[in-house]
Amino acid sequence: MRISTDLRTTSQKKVGRVLDRIFTGDYVLIYAQILRQINMSSQKARQLKEDGCLVRVVHVDRVARAREEAIPDHDLDRMALTYKVLGDPTRLKIVMALSGGEMCVCDLSAFLGLSESAVSHQLRRLKDLALVKKRREGQVLYYALDDDHVTGLLNIGLEHVCEQ
Repeated sequence: MRISTDLRTTSQKKVGRVLDRIFTGDYVLIYAQILRQINMSSQKARQLKEDGCLVRVVHVDRVARAREEAIPDHDLDRMALTYKVLGDPTRLKIVMALSGGEMCVCDLSAFLGLSESAVSHQLRRLKDLALVKKRREGQVLYYALDDDHVTGLLNIGLEHVCEQ
């Protein structure tokens, strides 16, 4: 298949304008990616033009800032695990129920319609990540949210979901 001269000229002009902007700015050109006009449908070409970059550029100052502000891998892993644990609907229901005040396993079991054993298992996961804490009163263990940070996570998540 042969590329029309008009397309080549248009692409060359686009690349020329982009390269002029790149070389006059504070950017480092990694590589230029021109639309593949031979096998690309016009819909794909429009999609790439709207959503993608025609030229790949690394903004060195932005990358350096991101590296300086990056959190250590250990903290990142713990944070990811926290969100993963809260991503389970049952555990999220437990945490939301505890946001209203402390509850025992029997209360949570009745609320969720699950066995006490299943609730205890979920509470153990939440306790391991310091999302909930327990308090013993006689033979009964009461669970509550560990601190205000957990409530903040819930409130921010709920606010985000409600605004959409």
